[in-house]
Amino acid sequence: MQTHAADIEAIERATLQAVAPEALEALPGWLLPMDHGTVGRARSAVPLHHGAPDPAALHPILARYAARGFEPAFRLPQVPAFDALQRELGARGFERQQPTLTQTCQTAGLLSAAPAPGVELAASPDAAWMAMFLGAGLDPVDGASRARSLGRATGMLYASLREGGHTVASGAASFGHGWLGVHGMRTAAAQRGRGLAGVLVRAMAQEALRRGIGQAFLQVDAGNAPALALYRRLGFATAWSYAYWRREPAAGA
Repeated sequence: MQTHAADIEAIERATLQAVAPEALEALPGWLLPMDHGTVGRARSAVPLHHGAPDPAALHPILARYAARGFEPAFRLPQVPAFDALQRELGARGFERQQPTLTQTCQTAGLLSAAPAPGVELAASPDAAWMAMFLGAGLDPVDGASRARSLGRATGMLYASLREGGHTVASGAASFGHGWLGVHGMRTAAAQRGRGLAGVLVRAMAQEALRRGIGQAFLQVDAGNAPALALYRRLGFATAWSYAYWRREPAAGA
């Protein structure tokens, strides 16, 4: 699926608006988010285009992270233009990790997914939403980091689907740079398989269209088969894949 250069930049800027790093710097063609937390997108340098990067950019990127005391990491598209940079990172001790897909679709296409009764879109997450987001199985340190990130994010709405007074599914929608971003989707374990995520996404899409936003994106782990099947049914298709490049911490660090 071909993605226009302007859309790549808009999606990356919208992504960082949603994950809200502690600090954000920029170099020509790059955004440099910096964060002490666990959210990879909030702490990995990312290019704003998929053309061949300037080899001379690597040194100043590393220097910017070092100057602020952050461990550098990169989030790079899996395209041939970045092969040379990836080889250089490998030679410097960085390892490729966590293949992820950026998927997109037209917002109007999401309206056929499911009806959307009972969904509330709120400007801030309530206790039940946070309980779903930080639910069983999530590492407490990771959960605390993600909660702090949510507290810094702007332009977000928090979607909750309630039945019988209980929140059974939740997610977050970002609205920025001309895109609807779908984030943090959760469904209660006993309610999975009912298509509740589609109900939430439809409500997000309705709000996006009300705001004049015609395109949607999300990012999903390349190995998450259930999520990939869900998003395919909703109409999302892969625009590009990326992976993180990180140095493994030294033993005992």
